[in-house]
Amino acid sequence: MKHSKFDVVVVGAGHAGTEAAHAAARMGVETALVTLSEQDIGVMSCNPAIGGLGKGHLVREIDALDGVMGRVADQAGIQFRLLNRRKGPAVQGPRAQADRALYRAAMKKETQGRDHLSIIVGEVVDFLMDGSKVSGIKLADDSEIRAEAVILTSGTFLRGVIHIGDVSKPGGRMGDRPSVKLAERLDSFDLPLGRLKTGTPPRLDGRTIDWSDLERQDGDEDPTLFSFLSTSVIAPQISCGITHTNAQTHEIIERNLSRSAMYGGHIDGVGPRYCPSIEDKIVRFADKESHQIFLEPEGVNDHTIYPNGISTSLPQDVQLDYVRSIKGLEKSVILQPGYAIEYDYVDPRVLTSSLSLPEAPGLYLAGQINGTTGYEEAAAQGLVAGLNAALSVLGRDPIHFTRADSYIGVMIDDLTTRGVAEPYRMFTSRAEFRLSLRADNADQRLTPMGVDLGCVGQIRKAQFTRKMEKLTAAKSLLMDRTYTPKEVRAVGINVNQDGNRRDGMALLAFPDVSFEDLLSLVPGLEGFDADTRLQVERDALYANYIARQQKDVEAMKRDELYEIPRDFDYSMLDGLSSEMKQKLAEARPVNIAQAARVEGVTPAALTLLLAKLRREQKVRKA
Repeated sequence: MKHSKFDVVVVGAGHAGTEAAHAAARMGVETALVTLSEQDIGVMSCNPAIGGLGKGHLVREIDALDGVMGRVADQAGIQFRLLNRRKGPAVQGPRAQADRALYRAAMKKETQGRDHLSIIVGEVVDFLMDGSKVSGIKLADDSEIRAEAVILTSGTFLRGVIHIGDVSKPGGRMGDRPSVKLAERLDSFDLPLGRLKTGTPPRLDGRTIDWSDLERQDGDEDPTLFSFLSTSVIAPQISCGITHTNAQTHEIIERNLSRSAMYGGHIDGVGPRYCPSIEDKIVRFADKESHQIFLEPEGVNDHTIYPNGISTSLPQDVQLDYVRSIKGLEKSVILQPGYAIEYDYVDPRVLTSSLSLPEAPGLYLAGQINGTTGYEEAAAQGLVAGLNAALSVLGRDPIHFTRADSYIGVMIDDLTTRGVAEPYRMFTSRAEFRLSLRADNADQRLTPMGVDLGCVGQIRKAQFTRKMEKLTAAKSLLMDRTYTPKEVRAVGINVNQDGNRRDGMALLAFPDVSFEDLLSLVPGLEGFDADTRLQVERDALYANYIARQQKDVEAMKRDELYEIPRDFDYSMLDGLSSEMKQKLAEARPVNIAQAARVEGVTPAALTLLLAKLRREQKVRKA
């Protein structure tokens, strides 16, 4: 029997696993990434795209902490689009269509070249236990790897079942076995488990699609990249096609609903509301005459097309019938049928905000095992778990991301406080402080935190320092003096002649005033580059809103100071209903701020809880 020892072991090399492994290794601890195959590193098992609304913010935040997803996506991006371009920067989301092969190759290269990170090929079948503590893993060949911390990123593999019509078979994804033994080990921890499902569309042969009469969707002429270190597009750029379902498509699907795995009663798991199957769309939106389909190439040298918008669990013959009823797809060939996959997840309310599992010290969970959907949500959790596992090994306090500092914090708080009833997906609407949590300022918010933690390398640190020096210099010039309305109007800027003097940053807060408009008013601004000018404009635009929002942020931070012991007995709180006591006991909020976000908890209940905590605190001090 072979034995080895690492500080941190990461199980699974998907998006959560790779980000977790890189994060731990950047902290300087010896890390092992265990995968069934090196070809699985960074594989895009569903749609070939990164980012989007809310999701793009997560990728930017991962990058700000020197994570890898953003840089790899920029290397593999074959079409870049900034979503919500016509709206304000706070709700804009960068998105990239990616070449599957390029993404996987770039992630594999990054992983193989990372210091303190070793790749181990094998199947993890069990945890090593030291009493209740997880102290490593056991592989199928009976070899053992000891570790101070283990991060499980099992994706859809825990008791995974693939469904195509009335045919079901075990699988973590198409072509891969599920993980059953690890699921059984988790059973022994007596964790609250549930079943979720997700799905994919049939993959089409692009050579059999009639593109001639389909709408074309090009990328942006001026691409918005993910990484603050990236300077230009690398891969060749492509266009996507757009088509639509029609009455015939809907009739075929309606006629065969009973043969769908979901509607035929073969699946118990709950699917993602915001990414429904085509069967769900036909049933839930029966009044809609058509649904849009994006025909997304999976690579520049790959004829496989991902028809985004028609994921399904219908039988293969029905899939072919409804696909060929769609304009442009009349003669298309299906290379791989669409399918639904059902899998176990752990109720994330049992986790701490560091994504550790108190019931099994030493174990961290990240990704779809925590009830999320999407590469970006998984990678962000991997980052959190990787950093905290490394901090634990180093004997340092965990890092807690908050709703006020990041979308990462919003997601972790949502998961650990509210749990999930369906696969969790990030949206900008989930963030109360989204005016300050913009994709463009992710580095200003998080890179200093990463530098203090020790997870940011010298290249990024130097680049960020140069950027901040330029931003500080530009803002100093703009705020150095104030100008009368007459002076401002003299250079062509229309402001009210109200007698109020304004500095340059205040003028930039006007929606129709640009940095260039101030060049003739404020001496010394000419030397700043386009990126600095744009960032100053954005910071100025939101400065007043953020200042007003700061009171809410400070109130939340005050509530976070009132910590609730994990073993707090809510049943002893007189004046609370039994239902509210049960909800708080299940959610186990770590502070008053989290307790306030538990569904159904009233201000009166919070007052009772706060009073109880204050009394106990006085008793302890006495």
